[in-house]
Order: sequence, then C-alpha cells, then structure tokens
Amino acid sequence: MTANEPVPSAMETPVEDHAFLGHPKGLGYLAFTEAWERFSYYGMQSLLVLYMAKQLLLPGHVENIAFFDSFKRLYGGLEGPALASAIFGTYAALVYFTPTLGGLLADRWLGKKRTVLAGALSMALGHFLMAFEVSFLFALLALVIGSGLFKGNLASQIGALYKPDDLRRADAFQIYYLAINAGVIISPLVTGTLGEKVGWHYGFGAAGIGMLIGLAIYLAGQRYLPPEEPRIARNSAAPRDRMTRDDWIALSITILLIPVLAVGLLPNQQIFNAYLLWGDTAFELNFFGTKLPTTWLVTLDAIVSVSFLAIVALFYRWYGKRWREPDELGKCVIGSLFSIAGMLCLFMAAATQPHAGKIGLFWPVAFHFLNSIAFAHTLPVSLALFARLAPKPVQATVVGMYSMSFFFANALVGWIGGWINTMPATSFWLMHAGFAGASGVVFLILKLTLKERLRHQHLIRPNAKADQLSKTSPMDRTGRSPSHLRDSSRIRS
Repeated sequence: MTANEPVPSAMETPVEDHAFLGHPKGLGYLAFTEAWERFSYYGMQSLLVLYMAKQLLLPGHVENIAFFDSFKRLYGGLEGPALASAIFGTYAALVYFTPTLGGLLADRWLGKKRTVLAGALSMALGHFLMAFEVSFLFALLALVIGSGLFKGNLASQIGALYKPDDLRRADAFQIYYLAINAGVIISPLVTGTLGEKVGWHYGFGAAGIGMLIGLAIYLAGQRYLPPEEPRIARNSAAPRDRMTRDDWIALSITILLIPVLAVGLLPNQQIFNAYLLWGDTAFELNFFGTKLPTTWLVTLDAIVSVSFLAIVALFYRWYGKRWREPDELGKCVIGSLFSIAGMLCLFMAAATQPHAGKIGLFWPVAFHFLNSIAFAHTLPVSLALFARLAPKPVQATVVGMYSMSFFFANALVGWIGGWINTMPATSFWLMHAGFAGASGVVFLILKLTLKERLRHQHLIRPNAKADQLSKTSPMDRTGRSPSHLRDSSRIRS
C-alpha cells in the first residue's frame, strides 16, 4: 500500500476491495492488530501466576506493591501460591466482565474506533507498569479496563466491511481466527522464554511492545476501515419489539445455562492457573539438560486446540452425511465426557508420580489432547446455542451474557486453584473431573427435558444451521469471542 494509492469509499469497500487474500484491505489490518493484541495478552497471562508465586508475593518483594495490604484483605488469610491463584482468578474474571461495558461505551458515546484506541493504550500502559513491583495493582487495573474497551469493538468492525449477502464474511472470520491463534501460539515462546529465562519484566516488556505494534497497525489502517455507525441516542423513542412467551422461555434457558457452563469450563480455564503452578514443580521439563519454560505448555495447548477445532468440525461434516448428527446439547454432553477423561489423565499423572521425582509428559500431553476435544465440542457449540436462543428484542444482551459464564468460571478457578497446595494433587484433579461430570449430567437432563419443547416452539433450528454457525466461527484458546458483543458472527479468545 502506498500513500498515494486510491482509497475505496465507504460504499465501494464491501464490493470492490479484494486486495487482501480476496478480501478488503481493512481485514488485513484488523487481523494483524488482533494477532499482536493476542500476543501481548497471552504473553502476559502465561507469566502472571508464575511471576506472583515465584517472586512478587515472596518476602522482600510483596512489601513493594502499593496499597497491597488493603487489597490483600479481600482474600482473607491466603498467602503464597494460593493468593497468587486467587488474584489471577479475579483478574481473569474481570477480563470477561468489562467487554460488556466497553461495548456500551462504544455504542452510546465514543464509537468503536476511539474505544479501541483507548483500550490499546490502556493495555500497553498496563504491560509496561508490570515492569515495576510498586505499580502491580495499577497494571492489572489498566489491563482489565483496556481489554474491556478493546474486545468486541475491534472484531465487530469486520462485519461492517461486507454487505449482508457477501459470502466472503464467513471466510473473513476464519482468517481473523488464524491471526488470533498465531498470536496465542507464539506469545508464550517469546514472552514466556524471556520472562522465565532472562527476567520476568523482560517478558512483560515484550508483551507491551507487542501491544504497541498492534496499535501502530490499527492506526495505519484507519482509512481502510468501515466508517463509524451513528451512535444510539440515549433517549431514543424508536419502537421496540415485545417479548413473547416463547422469548421468555428461551431467555430463561440461557440464564440457566450460564452457571452450568461456568462449572463445565473450570477444567479448561485451570490451564492458566493451578495447572501451570503444579506443572512448574511436578513435570519433567528438562530437555537434554535444559529446563524448558513452563509457559511453553500454553503453546502446546494452543496448537492442539486449534488442530482439534478443525478436526472435530471435519469429523461432523463427514458424520452428518451418514448419520444423525448430535444437537448442541448432545455435543456439550460429549464434550463433558472428554473433559472428564482429560482430568483423569492428570489424576493418573499425580497418582503415578515417583516419590520425590518428576512426572513424565505422557499423561499431561494426553490431557491436552482430550481436553482440546472437549473444548471443540463445548465452547463453539454453546455460544452457537446462545446466539440461536437469543430473543430478537434482547439479542445482543443475551449473546453478551455468554461471557458471564467465563466470568463466574474464572472467579471459581481463582478460588479453587489455591487448593492445589493444600490437598493431594490426585484429589484436586479428581475434583475437577467431578465438575466436568456434574455439568455433563445437567446438560443431559436439559437435553432430555427441553428437547421437545424447544422443537415445538421452534427455538432450535435444524442442525445444519447450528453446525454452520459453530464451524465457521471458531474461538481463541480461552473461549473468548471478541466479536460476540458486537456482531452475530462467531469467532474464536
């Protein structure tokens, strides 16, 4: 692209612009912006709980954190790794709560572009503040606020690049998804290695630089992005659709699904918390005399998860041509079974750990494979179900409620994760298998009791439509859907 290159007008862009892999140039800028944002976010997240447990919360360091004595009172008498786990859980939970507020701010006042810019600057500031122990709490606050402003408001701009009947839209989200997961896979290799091998603050600094690169890309692509839509008037008198009886039933079902899904997500979300703390001390990570960074486990998980999202989608495409494909709740039940199997792999790893020795990687790797199959059966499908059940009068709100499952899940992860140091590892992972089993039982009960009612009320459409939504809209590793608040298309973080 050159400075004197003609820029398509807002009306021409969706039709005429095929410059980026057959798509508008704006898609390229948005995809690479998100890739670098994911690089910074997951780079920091893969280091956070290890940094707290192995340095920041130890004597000689914890005293340096501004206002920490007052903040610590929120967690009772927790200390050390248990406190690190609880703080991480609070941070991760808030990351899933604030995008709703960020979307409201963009829709009503600032607009998407200004909100994204504010979010990127806030996140970059948070990463750099992590370089100083005294500003640790301010860093977390800046990251939470920035993520809320950034998420959703960036990805929703993709949909505006295309006309409603443009078939390139689904492919655009797949390209966007690949960029996201490239950032997820690479970030622990760079920031994790720097943080664990060179110094924690070097890792956080690299994450901050990645965010600034993403911001620069976004600014460079402004003229190729869709124009801002008019913000909604605060006192709009536009008529609104009324909720019908079927709408209220559908809304009740989605509200019921939130805690069930939250419990089912516990095993998957624990990967960034207690699993890393346990693996850091228990796994045999030495390779020819060199200890591999513990954060590389996150890269392994991301690679396996991306692979199985594609494999599972292709499997059901083949399976559906021959037999009746399971519906959404049926797939959630299947996902729960694989989640149980994954947790049992960690139970076996702990049970077979040699006395005062390290655990080989056979069982942990088996866990990542089985958990990724569970991930592919549960997260994309469950969001597809939320999007389908959402009544038209409150569609954006209901789809946005999906992120509340992650809010509650991560709050539980932070609370429960600290138990890894106070109870046997075998019991800890067996308990997580129980969480997966409990959610699976409720999914099965809902499937058996609501199936006919949902069909009768036409709240669930034929499976082909459901699968198209889940197959063309993958997610990032944590399950966050950056576009879920702003666009009806489904995408994978």
